[in-house]
Amino acid sequence: MAFPSRSLPGHLRQGSTTGNLASQSTGQSPALVARVNEKKAELQNLKELRDLSAAVANQMEALEQKLATLSDGTEAIATVVGNWHNVLRAINMASAKIPNPKNTDESGNAQDTLPLPQTLVRIPTEHAPALQAQAEEALENEQNSSSVA
Repeated sequence: MAFPSRSLPGHLRQGSTTGNLASQSTGQSPALVARVNEKKAELQNLKELRDLSAAVANQMEALEQKLATLSDGTEAIATVVGNWHNVLRAINMASAKIPNPKNTDESGNAQDTLPLPQTLVRIPTEHAPALQAQAEEALENEQNSSSVA
């Protein structure tokens, strides 16, 4: 297989005719040697830049994974915080059914114990809308009956 010949500039052809590296550097002009050294330094800097860029890319990938984990955790926290409204409303509804404590009992002694709040029960969420409407209806009926009486 024959390679196409390409003409080289005169200053490059000169150095390629000699086989010895030491004779190449002594036979070439100082400007050319300085330029070769400059290019070697530039190559070394580019290799260092490549290595540093690879390290930065690895750090960015690790950061991406950590941010994905953080995002998933944030979504979970948002769900929990969103449910607090329902929890507090259930506690309020349970507390509304507690009778008001009386300061004295039949014998005239001060009553020291407060009644405990209603026991809260977990309700499956699939039935929640119907049960919520039913609970609100019962609460309204209690309020209406207490305001009428």
